[in-house]
Amino acid sequence: MAQTKAKRVGILTAGGDSPGLNAAIRGFGKTAIAHYGMELFGFRDGVTGLVENRYVELDGKALSGILTIGGTILGTSRDKVHRYAVDGGEPQDMVPVVAENYRALGLDALIMLGGGGTAKNAMRLVDAGLNVVHLPKTIDNDIAETDTTFGFATATEIATDAVDRVHSTAHSHHRIILTEIMGHRAGWLTLAAGIAGGADIILIPEVPYTIESVAATIRRRTAHGSSFSVVAVAEGARDVEDTADYEAAQLLVKSAKTPEARRAAKQHLANVEDAQREHTFKLARELEAATGLETRVTILGYVQRGGTPCAADRLLATRLGAAAADLVSRGEYGVMVAARGDDAVPVPLSDVAGKVKLVPPDHAWIQAARQVGTGLGD
Repeated sequence: MAQTKAKRVGILTAGGDSPGLNAAIRGFGKTAIAHYGMELFGFRDGVTGLVENRYVELDGKALSGILTIGGTILGTSRDKVHRYAVDGGEPQDMVPVVAENYRALGLDALIMLGGGGTAKNAMRLVDAGLNVVHLPKTIDNDIAETDTTFGFATATEIATDAVDRVHSTAHSHHRIILTEIMGHRAGWLTLAAGIAGGADIILIPEVPYTIESVAATIRRRTAHGSSFSVVAVAEGARDVEDTADYEAAQLLVKSAKTPEARRAAKQHLANVEDAQREHTFKLARELEAATGLETRVTILGYVQRGGTPCAADRLLATRLGAAAADLVSRGEYGVMVAARGDDAVPVPLSDVAGKVKLVPPDHAWIQAARQVGTGLGD
């Protein structure tokens, strides 16, 4: 009886680094190698490694001891397969080059770990005829069709700890402290950390705020004897006026009919985003003027991405990685492995790519925040 040829699989991590990436590499790799007898090749620095054909063979030794390590042993980048700048030149479509490298290495499948941008890159490679499986990674938890993403639970723990800690300073100095938390488009991380950390006010992109409403919440607290307030602010949160400007700029991009008009609309959107980038400091100044309370800003930044993944993310990444190996063994491609309860479910990438999972206005977390008296700025 002829021996079946071992499948050769590539794996990469793309986009921003996130806790749990190494756990997912390990979960897939150990299952693929030990359980299914596959050969595994890790591409360096995300899409960059695909284009430049930089890879390393991964074995059991390479996967040993990485479960608890933050970041990614493979490195990452935000490069795009269809807009890749070679040697600093104009961006080019490198999908044909990636396809050539994929076939030259004799790969049967490619595993791509990443967020929304990676899902779109994966879809472009699927359209080019490559066998791709995507694993959902992001601290923002904004990928469509999955309950959660690995990285989110760890980031929530970190951000919650920060909100916890600023309470003592806010209380001691009778201040308003704004804690800026990551999340450009979606407020899941700020909402979760704000609720878990007992923030008095939570501001997220999905709920435009007014200065008057935020200040009124703080004044009510003062009237009831609280001389401080802690505000959890998503980096993408906007007041009503800025939200209108941002949404109008987005609409211009969507309605542009020609490449020239689209470029101009995208530049206008970028200008709007740049003008709103320091919104947390602007909010602090306005709140100080409106309430008379000294106001300070704490920006968590990249600390939210760093360090050892928590147990929940290790578990999630391991089971999604193992499920991806099952899919490769069955020849099921063009999918993202979604977390659905305790199950790992393949979802067509066409249902994921280009979509964002936002916080619904009637979500249970929003309702719980309102019920315990947390202000949402609206």
